[in-house]
Amino acid sequence: MSQFNYMNDLKDIITMDGELTKGPAPRWQKKLDMSAASTSFNVSAINSSRPKLSMSFSSIQPAVPAGTLSGKTPKKASSGSKATPSKGKGQTPNQKQPSGGDRFIPNRNTTDFDLSHFMVKQNEAKKENESEGSGEEAQGSSDQTSPKNAERIKILSEVMKGCDISNKRVLSYQTKAPAAPDGHVNPLKVIYSVKTPMSTKSGSRFIPSAPERILDAPDIINDYYLNLMDWSGDNVVAVALGSSVYLWNAASGNIEVLYENEGSDHACSLSWIQEGHILAVGTSIGTLELWDCEQMKRLRVMDGHSGRVGVLAWNSYVVCSGSRDGSIVNHDVRSRDHIIASLRGHSQEVCGLKWSGDGKHLASGGNDNLVNVWSTANGAPHTTTTPLHAFNQHQAAVRALAWCPWQTNILATGGGTADRCIKFWNINNGQMINSVDTKSQVCGLLFSKHYKELISAHGYANNQLTIWKYPSMNKQTDLMGHTGRVLQIAMSPDGSTVMSAGADETLRLWNCFQPDPLLSKKEKSVQREKPSLLKQSIR
Repeated sequence: MSQFNYMNDLKDIITMDGELTKGPAPRWQKKLDMSAASTSFNVSAINSSRPKLSMSFSSIQPAVPAGTLSGKTPKKASSGSKATPSKGKGQTPNQKQPSGGDRFIPNRNTTDFDLSHFMVKQNEAKKENESEGSGEEAQGSSDQTSPKNAERIKILSEVMKGCDISNKRVLSYQTKAPAAPDGHVNPLKVIYSVKTPMSTKSGSRFIPSAPERILDAPDIINDYYLNLMDWSGDNVVAVALGSSVYLWNAASGNIEVLYENEGSDHACSLSWIQEGHILAVGTSIGTLELWDCEQMKRLRVMDGHSGRVGVLAWNSYVVCSGSRDGSIVNHDVRSRDHIIASLRGHSQEVCGLKWSGDGKHLASGGNDNLVNVWSTANGAPHTTTTPLHAFNQHQAAVRALAWCPWQTNILATGGGTADRCIKFWNINNGQMINSVDTKSQVCGLLFSKHYKELISAHGYANNQLTIWKYPSMNKQTDLMGHTGRVLQIAMSPDGSTVMSAGADETLRLWNCFQPDPLLSKKEKSVQREKPSLLKQSIR
């Protein structure tokens, strides 16, 4: 029999109406609980040299046009009707089958075993044909090659309303779980219906997109070059508002006024010592003041600049001050002659200062678009007078500086409105590692203590905080809310919360780096001992 005649015979047999009872029914078919009205026909033993083909289509109605299949294949319910569970033995037509509440009990009555049998046999024949090789294809198995099988599938698909049987499954269940009985209440529904804070998914964790708390900051000076806020290791936030300096205890919520200037003088920069309650204040007249915030009194006043002191940075007993006169002065607070070094690396106002985590390098940024890196002198906590590196790739003032806590040789810098870039530097070789265009003015940078992430504060146009993955610099989320540019950001001692000071006269606390509670609990940080020896040695 030729291949052409075989295909025609197969098509005639499949599309014929009526039933064919030749040959015994397969064993698996006897186990089916079939309706008394259903009919079946089998097509088998077409050719002894070919694999046996056994198929059964139930309840084919003669009135249905040719090519339309009904019966075991479930009919699609109309748009207004609901799917009902199939009825088992001993059930009356009007009796509802228990749904099991929120459990999904599978039902294999929707499985077309005839089609499944054909698909299994088809795959077996295909594997046998591939193992026989091309030589045997011409000796009787040529009808089972991939092109011929594709032709056979095409014929079957025409019968089944053009459906592609290659997409059918051997086993199938109900496509939709049955509806719960009337009056059933899901006790878990309340968990998903309770209104929860808005969150943005970030990788495997969630970052709250709304601030945890908002504080008023009236009269905060809207100046890009000033640093008017800092968060101490004792969980106290110092902020300069107008001519006054306020202390906010983040644990208790108490607010105190450290001091208030009566004249035109005002604070331009604030910086807490690493351990303790000593606050350094840079003023608009070029002086540096040290305040004991427990006793609420001023300890000493140090000079050294001819312009305002806009930025400060501590390293042990040395505090570095950057001024509008372009100079950086290292002050030893233990000595009466406090000036131990004066650095001349900038031609315009110094607006950024940051010590590395290991205390070996100081980074400075200025309004001259320059970034300088200074190394310590023979291991002392003050720097040499000649910069180790000078980076001039930024196109605007550089105020935002941050050292990577787990890679102490990596420095991140952010440029102003004309630059808008975050750049990364390797200070071991002086090379730029990466540069990312943020599309907006960069006002602050902080590395997370718990995640390999970086948060940046921005000005025009969106005044947002942005969290980035590091080192890929894939944006995680934007924290929106400020209506004016974000002047500065500071991190809590435990590294979980970031406070942002905005030109809209608000302070916002973002709980964006909360540690994963599923991880092993870290040991509680021991309260830092207050440097009483340093306090006594301040002159």
